[in-house]
Amino acid sequence: MAEKKLRILVAKPGLDGHDRGAKVIARALRDAGMEVIYTGLHQTPEMIVSAAVQEDVDAVGLSIMSGAHMTLFPAVIDLLKKENAGDILVFGGGIIPNDDIPKLKEMGVAEIFTPGSSTQAIVEWIQKNVAARA
Repeated sequence: MAEKKLRILVAKPGLDGHDRGAKVIARALRDAGMEVIYTGLHQTPEMIVSAAVQEDVDAVGLSIMSGAHMTLFPAVIDLLKKENAGDILVFGGGIIPNDDIPKLKEMGVAEIFTPGSSTQAIVEWIQKNVAARA
């Protein structure tokens, strides 16, 4: 039986209109053999969680540059829990101050990748830390 490919949802929450980084990550994950669902710009936490549940993803990657990470990341995590999908791992990246990273991790974000993180490091982290859901 073939090993199940990891399914990763890449999302841009909020009003942030910069999606180049999210597209680069989506392509790197795809090139590494993962199935990637990219939701596009201006997604609400509800839209992201709905897509994650419908697509039966193993993880959600949130990309944000607008500064709303302390509101939007926890909202996605809380909604996943409400949908009995709290086992979907959430990671993120973008412009996130170093002081906020430990707070986000306490809220349940598994990892944060800041500018300068290599796509290879992100791929390797996902391969090591994300398990395919049953």
